[in-house]
Amino acid sequence: MAERRLRVATASLAGCFGCHMSLLDMDARLLELLPHIEFDRSPFTDIKQLSPCDLGLIEGGVCNAENVEVLLEYRRKCRILVAVGACAITGGLPAQRNHLDIGACLQEVYLTEPGTTHGLIPNDPELPLPLDKVYPIQEVVRVDYFLPGCPPPAEAFWRLLSDLVAGRTPHLPRELIRYD
Repeated sequence: MAERRLRVATASLAGCFGCHMSLLDMDARLLELLPHIEFDRSPFTDIKQLSPCDLGLIEGGVCNAENVEVLLEYRRKCRILVAVGACAITGGLPAQRNHLDIGACLQEVYLTEPGTTHGLIPNDPELPLPLDKVYPIQEVVRVDYFLPGCPPPAEAFWRLLSDLVAGRTPHLPRELIRYD
């Protein structure tokens, strides 16, 4: 009988995509995991619809209405949800705007800065509505595990995925936990 593979989905919200790159930094060890995992919705697969999954890896903070929708869908459809990286856990660099009024920011950028040609704030249904601030994902949904770092080291991804594939509760040794 064939072994059941762990179904993994990933998403990047408000962040730099560095956590996904760190996942790829597992290099040859990623090839060792591939017989045991399959990717669902992820930039790695370009699958647009999320299926029920065992594991959702979310990087980035929550900065707009679309991020909220994506995050709620991952929480509904993923048995385990992991906050990956500083932006997902604390809001990270995108949260630098949290001390500013979003309306005043939009006005300054689109109406008063040199180089603005049309003098209007974009208002198109294709653009997600910005939130008043950037939120860590655990302020929006329940998170099962945290993978800290900016980005987390490839070894931390390896340990997390290896433990889950083996049916163990993930445990990261102290030397793999980074708060940078």
